[in-house]
Amino acid sequence: MSNSLTKRVDFNIIRYANCWEDADILLEGLQPRAGDKILSVGSAGDNSFALLTSNPSVVVAVDVNRIQLYLIELKKAGIKRLDYASLLSFLGFTASTQREKYFDAIKEALSVDARKYWEANRHLIRDGVIYAGKFEQYFKLFSQKILPFIHSKETVAALLHAKPASAQQAFYQHKWNTWRWRLLFKLLFSKYVMGKYGRDPEFLKEVDISVSDYIFQKAGKHLQSTLCQDNFILHFNLTGNFGNLLPNYLTKENFTLIQSNIDAVEIKQGYAQDVIQKYGTFNCMNLSNIFEYMDNDTFKNTAEALIQGAAKDCNIAYWNLMVPRRIAEICPNNVAYQQDLSLALSEKDKGFFYKQLIIDKVI
Repeated sequence: MSNSLTKRVDFNIIRYANCWEDADILLEGLQPRAGDKILSVGSAGDNSFALLTSNPSVVVAVDVNRIQLYLIELKKAGIKRLDYASLLSFLGFTASTQREKYFDAIKEALSVDARKYWEANRHLIRDGVIYAGKFEQYFKLFSQKILPFIHSKETVAALLHAKPASAQQAFYQHKWNTWRWRLLFKLLFSKYVMGKYGRDPEFLKEVDISVSDYIFQKAGKHLQSTLCQDNFILHFNLTGNFGNLLPNYLTKENFTLIQSNIDAVEIKQGYAQDVIQKYGTFNCMNLSNIFEYMDNDTFKNTAEALIQGAAKDCNIAYWNLMVPRRIAEICPNNVAYQQDLSLALSEKDKGFFYKQLIIDKVI
């Protein structure tokens, strides 16, 4: 993102309380090794924590939004000091009336500024911080206020229920894809409504296609696939909660390892390229979808700066949503696009709304 964007967009709120990118394919694409130095766009922290399963020497979680960093701090403190069941309750994945008690038990692990923020916003902790973001509230609006006019809870449950591929496709075509679904979906996911209530108009400024048509097509393809049946992202989109599904960093099999490596996460405010001066070259980079917001010149300058901080054979992962961006196209002498891997991972992406996960390798 450019400096001008940070002046035009409000970065004093939690925009994303969860990472809406698939950590499973991120890990497959980056292929991090023990001892690696990893640069990771912070967002809500989830995917930075997931990278700890590779036993890295450091994961630098960087974000321009200080409030997002306070959220990452809070999650980090929870992972470090709470047991597994308590952490799920504290964050909001399971019901609890003890969240403020958990906060009081971990708040000394926070920086002074983060602690002040959360002390002043205890209501977000009481409600479960995974619901605190603007994007999450957007999907709460969709699942609780809009979707009931289209489909009943029973129909939603039937869509997500395990069934063969042919039955899933038939259910979508004959039960789900009604005129109300098409009409209200395209209204709620229009560029205007999504920009105002879900993301920010500035984040969609570089988009020159129909936002609602694009997302409708991506959603339709995914909802006809059996992959949708256990997709924690889709479950939240349609129900307003994760149910029994969990993101990578909170699966029981990953928790112990992540907890033991939690001190490897270092949290920094700024742009992704800024941390290179302090940490030197990185072996892997998770860049989320930061290029979506940039004009061509800013994208080129940012990509070139990041490459300067990438070690040989560094894998760089980033998502394209509705704005096509490829580092390998503008830096062909330094970066090679891993086409086969990128396409294969994109086919099973839980973030079904993304056009593609791009994996580039520094050569």
